[in-house]
Order: sequence, then structure tokens, then C-alpha cells
Amino acid sequence: MSKYKVDENGYYGNYGGAYIPELLYPNVEELKEAYLRIMNSPDFIQEFRHLLSDYVGRPSPLYFAKRLSEHYKTKIYLKREDLNHTGAHKINNTIGQILLAKRLGKTRIIAETGAGQHGVATATVCALMGLECIVYMGEVDIQRQAPNVARMKLLGATVVPATCGSKTLKDATNEAIRDWINHPENTYYIIGSVVGPHPYPDMVARFQSIISEEMKQQLKEKENNEYPDYVIACVGGGSNAAGAFYHYLDHPEVKLIAAEAAGKGIHSGHSAATSALGKPGIIHGSKTLLMQTEDGQIVEPYSISAGLDYPGVGPVHAHLFETGRAEFISITDDEAVKSAFELCQLEGIIPALESAHALACLSKLNFKPDEVVVINLSGRGDKDLSTYMNFLK
Repeated sequence: MSKYKVDENGYYGNYGGAYIPELLYPNVEELKEAYLRIMNSPDFIQEFRHLLSDYVGRPSPLYFAKRLSEHYKTKIYLKREDLNHTGAHKINNTIGQILLAKRLGKTRIIAETGAGQHGVATATVCALMGLECIVYMGEVDIQRQAPNVARMKLLGATVVPATCGSKTLKDATNEAIRDWINHPENTYYIIGSVVGPHPYPDMVARFQSIISEEMKQQLKEKENNEYPDYVIACVGGGSNAAGAFYHYLDHPEVKLIAAEAAGKGIHSGHSAATSALGKPGIIHGSKTLLMQTEDGQIVEPYSISAGLDYPGVGPVHAHLFETGRAEFISITDDEAVKSAFELCQLEGIIPALESAHALACLSKLNFKPDEVVVINLSGRGDKDLSTYMNFLK
């Protein structure tokens, strides 16, 4: 039994669980009882793998970034999740969850989204399966991620603005949970990250584990060794990192690096650096590390990147941080943008702002020339062009 994966009670060490309103108990219990049985059934596996291949376009390439490698004097590979259908890793999870929802007989799908990539991926699979789709999105994020809002609407989804709090991802999640409480019978909530009550963090990590499964095979072909020296991924809730780390958790020789958003600086009051600022608390149905005041009120997070603008991390990442299995590095807005421009100009790849935080770790670590570094390039930067334009001279 891995000490880094979920236990039978839905915990990762001290973190996890299901802290939910009584009205949601039947839904979460139904999912907990059914998810592994359904996910392990041959017909589910066959349909999931078929859609990942023919619809999503997997396996995503593992690209040796020659000029980036020369710049940092080590061997850098990019796991190209940005090349998936819909432009990010999010589709891996929504394909899996929509197949689960159908097998549970649900007819109405709800989701929350920050950067919009999960919203687009949910709207996409709902269109594919002919199911109603409602996406909750913070009012601030609707403005800064306009291209993704247009895509969701084009795909037939109803986009509902969250107008409370900071009007970002946390508030969109609150609204989605409220909807779920009001429509428990026919509604399935597709959570977009490794957050929420058990079994969501484990379920999402399993769907995203296709990333590290492919990495191992691809590294075997390219380096004759399945195990890199480093795996680097950005963490907001942390689903792309959970997927990239999954098959390496019990291999301590592989260093796991989680890049989180320091915003305008860790102690600037405009940050989302949970490992540095968080304390154990409950958010959205699970116990995890959470940015909060002395009396337990959630501190509003800030990041230039809508997908990392969250006051906590998934419980799996809280556990990886607490045990020291993963090293957390805080990246400021400016460092992320600088690294995004660097990738554009060295490799001709425009990364999502979220992924740019992972790239920024390269300048903060000391690598040997023969070490193998894999960065999970979790999404492409089309949605962030208006933000990038503000930094162009």
C-alpha cells in the first residue's frame, strides 16, 4: 500500500475526508461505493482508452526541448498536454467522469472553472454525450478568460457567473456545490481538480495518472530509463501535478517539484502560495492546507493565472508537502511571465500561464548536465494572450 495514495477512509495522511452537508451525503456515498468498481470494469476501461486515443489525441508527445536544455545545461523534456483536444490536461478527467455519470444514470452535469479549461473540457464531453451542462465561473475570471467563455457557450453550456467573494475559482466552486445540494437526484458534479470530498481527489488523480503512465513508456524509449531525475508541475488544486507525479510517488529517486503561485510575492497580501501561507482547514468538503485568518476565515487568493488562483491545494499535495515527498516552489507573476516568454522564443511554444509557473522552477534549481527533467506543460496559452500582450513592450 502506497503511503502517498488515499487510504480506505479517504485520507492522505492527515488530509482528505468528506466534510459535506447532509443533503449531499447520498450522492457522495453513491459515488464512493461505485467509482472503483465502474472504473475497473473492462467496458469502462475500453471506452475511456478509446476516447483518450481517438478523441483527445493521446498519447501526448514527450518533447525534448533542445534549446531550453542548452540554456539550462541539462536535459529537459516537455510533456505536451497542451496538444490535447481542448488545449489542456483537463479533458482526461472530464472524459472519465462523464462516463461515470452516464453509468450512474445522471442527466444533468455541473462544473466549476477558473481558467476556463475545465469548463471547456466539461462542455465538450457534455456535447459529446448529449447531456445538459451548467458551468459556474467567477465574474473576474469570465472577464480575463473571455475566449474560453465563448468556447463553452459555443459548445452548448450555460455559463453562470459567481458574484460573491473574490469572484474567482473558490466562489465558482461554492456556487456549484450549492447547485448540487438543490438538485441531488439527477445532477452529477464534475470536479476539475484533486479537491473536494472523497472520492473526488483520488478519482481525478486516477484519471490524470495517464500522464505519468505515458511518461514512463516514453522515457524508456528516449532515455532507456522510466525514471527521470525531476518531475515539475504547477499546483493550484493540483490535478495535472497529481497525474504527473502518480506513478513516481513511491520512487524517492524521482524528485517531485510543485510550482505554486506567489502572485505579487509570498507576503505581499496578493498571493496563492498555500505551502508557505496555509494551515490545516476545511474547504469544499476536504481537510487540507488552506490560506486562512487566525479565526478560520478564508484569505482571498491572488494569481495572474486564473487556474492557480485558489486558497488551498488538494489533500494529496498537502500530504506530499507535509511529508517532504514533494518540494514546493513559489513563483511570482513576473517570474511566470518571463518563463512563458522564454519558452515562446526558445521553442516556439506558447504555454498557459499556469504551466509557465512550472517552467519558472528551472531558474531556481541546480541541475547536472546528464540529469533528466520532465515538465508537465499542462496547457496552451491561447486563453492568456490578452494578459501576455500587457507585458509586450
